[in-house]
This record gives sequence, structure tokens and C-alpha cells, in this order.
Amino acid sequence: MSITVGDKLPEATFTIMDGGPKQVSASDVFAGKRVALFAVPGAFTPTCSEHHLPGFIGHAAQLKAKGVDMVACTAVNDVFVLDAWAKARGVNGLITMLADGSAAFAKALGLDVDLGPFGLGVRSKRYAMIVEDGAVKYLAVEDSPPEHSKATAEKLLAAL
Repeated sequence: MSITVGDKLPEATFTIMDGGPKQVSASDVFAGKRVALFAVPGAFTPTCSEHHLPGFIGHAAQLKAKGVDMVACTAVNDVFVLDAWAKARGVNGLITMLADGSAAFAKALGLDVDLGPFGLGVRSKRYAMIVEDGAVKYLAVEDSPPEHSKATAEKLLAAL
């Protein structure tokens, strides 16, 4: 069963790059904040790199102007890959990169997908949500990984 609007996010541990790898809990990330969270199936993959991430980079200031405290991206990649991707794509601190290396968060949300037939293993579905103090206020999930029409920065802006 997948998480739905109104549900609290499950507890999980992410790894962020903060002068080196650092573990942070979901409650530390989301408690007392309004967060625009989006997930990509994988860093450096075509749709994620060319469409999904750039949309959030381009709209980060508008999301924050509408009361979002943090824009965050999660992926089933290790923190070193997410850090390299952020540098390569010019994230420049606009987005907090949350590594979910073992897919524990994606699985706890019920938003994991087996992309083994494509050589990618278990990944996160592509989604975007607004989280307020750890509770889901808005959620859009794409039907399949290459699609990118529901979980966009523009849709989150319209939902705020």
C-alpha cells in the first residue's frame, strides 16, 4: 500500500553530503517544515537529468516564495552519486539531496519499483509531494519511470 495525502511520512534514514557523508533522520528533515519533496528513479538518468531535476532547480525560488522551507530530492543512489549529480547539474544548494541508498524510504512509502529488467534494480517511483511537519499534503506519482507530467515543479507550484 502506498502513502496517501494525510499520512505521516515513515521514519527512515537518509545520507546527505555535509562536508562528508552524514546520516539524517526523516523526522530531522521534515519536522516543523514545509518541504517540496521529489523523487527520481536515478541520478544521471535521461528524464531525471534533462527534465525532472532542472524543473525544480528553475522553480526553487518560486517554491520558496510560496512558503516552502526546503526543496529536497531523494533517489535510490548513494550520497557520492547524488553529490556528483548535484554538482554536474548546477544545483548550487537550491535543493537538498537525500540519498536513499538501500531504498528503505521508497519501500516504506510503498513507492518503490523494480527496474531490474532495465539493469537498475529496485528504485523509487518518480513522484512529487508537499510535506508539512512530516505529513503529506499533496502527492503526485507518475505511472511509469520515463513519464514526467504529474510530478513536476509546476504542478507543486499550482498546488500551493
